[in-house]
Amino acid sequence: MPITMPPAPNKDDLAATWNFLQVGVEKIMTNLKDGVDMATYMGIYTAVHNFCTSQKAVASGGGIIGGNAHRGAHLLGEDLYKNLKDYLKGHLEDLHEQSKGHIDEALLTYYIREWDRYTTAAKYTNHLFRYLNRHWVKREIDEGKKDVFDVYTLHLVQWREVLFEKVNKNVMAAVLKMVEKQRNGETIEQSQIKSIVDSFVSLGLDETDSTKSTLDVYRFHFEKPFIDATTKYYENESNQFVAENSVIDYMKKAETRLEEEKNRVGLYLHQDIMNPLMKACLGVLVTGHSPLLRDEFQVLLDTDRQDDLARMYRLLARIIDGLEPLRTKFEAHVRKSGLAAVEKVATEGDNMEPKTYVDALLEVHTQYQKLVDDAFTGESEFVRSLDNACKEFVNRNKVCKTGSSRSPELLAKYTDALLKKSAKSAEEADLEASLIQIMTVFKYIEDKDVFQKFYSRMLAKRLVHSSSASEDAETSMIGKLKEACGYEYTNKLQRMFQDIQISTDLNSNFKEYQSRLLDDDGLKKAVDPSYQVLGTGFWPLSPPQTNFIPPQEIVDTYTRFQNFYFDKHSGRKLTWLWQLCKGEMKANYVKNTKIPFTFCVSTYQMAILLLFNDSDTVTYEDAQKGTALSAEWLDPSLSVFVKAKVLIPSPENAKAEPGTSYTLNYNFKHKKVKVNLNIVVKSDAKQEVEETHKTIEEDRKLLMQSAIVRIMKSRKHMKHVVLVQETISQIKSRFTPKVQDIKKSIDQLIEKEYLERLENEELGYLA
Repeated sequence: MPITMPPAPNKDDLAATWNFLQVGVEKIMTNLKDGVDMATYMGIYTAVHNFCTSQKAVASGGGIIGGNAHRGAHLLGEDLYKNLKDYLKGHLEDLHEQSKGHIDEALLTYYIREWDRYTTAAKYTNHLFRYLNRHWVKREIDEGKKDVFDVYTLHLVQWREVLFEKVNKNVMAAVLKMVEKQRNGETIEQSQIKSIVDSFVSLGLDETDSTKSTLDVYRFHFEKPFIDATTKYYENESNQFVAENSVIDYMKKAETRLEEEKNRVGLYLHQDIMNPLMKACLGVLVTGHSPLLRDEFQVLLDTDRQDDLARMYRLLARIIDGLEPLRTKFEAHVRKSGLAAVEKVATEGDNMEPKTYVDALLEVHTQYQKLVDDAFTGESEFVRSLDNACKEFVNRNKVCKTGSSRSPELLAKYTDALLKKSAKSAEEADLEASLIQIMTVFKYIEDKDVFQKFYSRMLAKRLVHSSSASEDAETSMIGKLKEACGYEYTNKLQRMFQDIQISTDLNSNFKEYQSRLLDDDGLKKAVDPSYQVLGTGFWPLSPPQTNFIPPQEIVDTYTRFQNFYFDKHSGRKLTWLWQLCKGEMKANYVKNTKIPFTFCVSTYQMAILLLFNDSDTVTYEDAQKGTALSAEWLDPSLSVFVKAKVLIPSPENAKAEPGTSYTLNYNFKHKKVKVNLNIVVKSDAKQEVEETHKTIEEDRKLLMQSAIVRIMKSRKHMKHVVLVQETISQIKSRFTPKVQDIKKSIDQLIEKEYLERLENEELGYLA
């Protein structure tokens, strides 16, 4: 029903003015949908303006009292503000009475409709009372009045105090019922909850500053009951679900529910609720059932259920200390798997195949590295657990039961097999991938000095015998070792490469020198030699451990080389490493062959075979006298010839020992024209391994002593126990020393007068 506006009031008459304004405000409050005509709008605005600017004081006689004009205006503004406030209170009390006839969703519909109507009308009223806001309200606020607000905020304050305080619990109960329906799979009108949230947020007014707002109302009246209801709902649901379903199904359910709640915030909740809501959900769905989840972890590891492990990780990663028990179990599991894998391929004694062993280690690491990357997102603490487990089973397993040095030895042998020329040599790309895998195992090896010693010896042989599959691969491997352990670790290895390069240039110059020499003397070159001059301090090679008389056929050649070398480098000494020399010989004596066989032999074997140029039969004693070789070098060479049927012993199947005679086999046969007779005997290889380990022990003693001296030189005096710990700290990157060995080194340094014992278990440095 349309409301008729009364005529404009006398600006000095408060009662008439308010009656006029009340009709206008009522029209805006209740019939805004019909619109406000311009005449009404301007009439209300003008009435407010005129009343607030009236200079007539509230006093008898109607005269103007000098000096009190502003106070009069002040009183008039206060009366107008109070009347508006009383009107809003009455209006909202009527709304409260009407709300009692609605429940649940109907109550929400009513509340939202009235809220939208009320706040829209408040904006209009606020504009109409703009002059009141600009002058009287502003002055009151500036003077520190806490219960005065601009007209729009006054509407909100009245809504909160008169209506909201009485209906918010019922409204919130209706909201929670709707949310529960949605959680149970029903469709709801989400926009209604969104409107309720916006309403609650809008009512957060800062009582100390009307220009500011807070979330206090929303947090207390919406957020708190919402989270309480959510907690209760998921406690009931999760307990029932766990009782009736598997842990895996529960994890899927929990993950789904957490995602739903996260999406719910974006759909119709305020962003402020995200953290407390997710914390509450995690507390119920994950923390509350974390013992159950952790108990299932081992089962999932044993059955390699990566998807479910990833799901468990994602859930437990979201709670405090949720993953720590899993990391401990994971580390133990990987260690157990590694030990089992090694035990499966382990063989007794020295028969362990390096490739089989390293492949077993890598297979376990690769499997669980993939698990860490895929299921645990490469999380640093799981990586640490994997590293700890791998370090354990790489250094302490069935193959390493006599000491952790077995792993680096086998790894070095495997690396040697990869980098050595063979019929099965890998492609460059495959070889590089294999080297990367080797470095994976190398990272976990504790005794890196053992690997270095074996690797350097094997590299020396590859370089001396030109048996490397790829120079680029050799360089790449040294680069990887340098990156892992530093310059000092690979310094000698790099110098070995330099010596080979220098030797290449040296050989080129020597060939020119020899060619000129032979032409001048009219001599014929008997052999085509190649020499390598290796620095004593960089190559892990020892002089021969036997006497040897080089064959006359090569004496002239190597004598010429010595003269050539000493002309270039006076004052140097050359020690011939005959045990590493080799050559090729033509077997012109063999019958029934169009192309003579070529024998690839060591220099020792060459010397033995050349004895047969003077006699068809050579006795053991003749060979010993003609070569001057000791039995430990002569016997293996003769045994190789007999086994290959190059020589025929007399009597048949005789061992290489005094009294045995040997004749050439003129009917020698072989599938290949080039026959390799330079074969390492197992006993020699075993002896070399033993010698390497002895060298390692000696090097360790020197390393410990030098570390102790270096520490004491800088500190001058230290407690004995502190020195031991500091020494371990400095050399653990090379190997893990035993405390007893460090104590022995300290005692030896005291005997050598590098250190002295002081009082209170202190040691002093003697300059």
